[in-house]
Amino acid sequence: MSDLKGYIIGIVFLFCCFTGKAQQIKMNAIPADVQRAVVDEGDTIAIVHLRNIYVYPEVKFKSKKEQEKYTKLVRDVKRTLPYAKMVYYTLIETYEYMETLPDDKSRQKHLEKMEKELFKQYKPELKKLTFSQGKLLIKLIDRECNQSSYNLLKAYLGSFRAGFWNLFAGMFGASLKSEYDPKGNDKMTERIVVLVENGLI
Repeated sequence: MSDLKGYIIGIVFLFCCFTGKAQQIKMNAIPADVQRAVVDEGDTIAIVHLRNIYVYPEVKFKSKKEQEKYTKLVRDVKRTLPYAKMVYYTLIETYEYMETLPDDKSRQKHLEKMEKELFKQYKPELKKLTFSQGKLLIKLIDRECNQSSYNLLKAYLGSFRAGFWNLFAGMFGASLKSEYDPKGNDKMTERIVVLVENGLI
């Protein structure tokens, strides 16, 4: 059972990692040692970008069980969020690199090599995730990549195989089509994610 669980979580993570279907994102990055400024009537005024400040009302628990559920969610987000972000950055890097390859054959060869390396590196870690963490990872991948794990698998494997893996995931109470709903069912998760991303929890 543990091997099957690890395998399906691994499949989702790894195929999401090396699928080459990602939107190209252009970022106007400024080196850390370069500061922007404007000159106004002879005075040089530095432009400083301050990070957003997030303030949430205090969480009030109706019972100890509710508090334990919240504590568990905090733990699970901290455990899975780095993997979801890794999927996103790997998608971007893979897309950009594959654009430099001359033909489909070389792209396929690159993906196969990447698959082998990713499986070797991450499968042991992913097998340690619980079912609830695996389901959360699927949702966080949707949050980071703005598309479901099912759509990412479909882009790489095709509809039939993506459907098979979704059916297989369903046997364990998961769905690769799960979408992240930050204003509804996943409101508390979104709050925790934002706090974790800003080092506040």
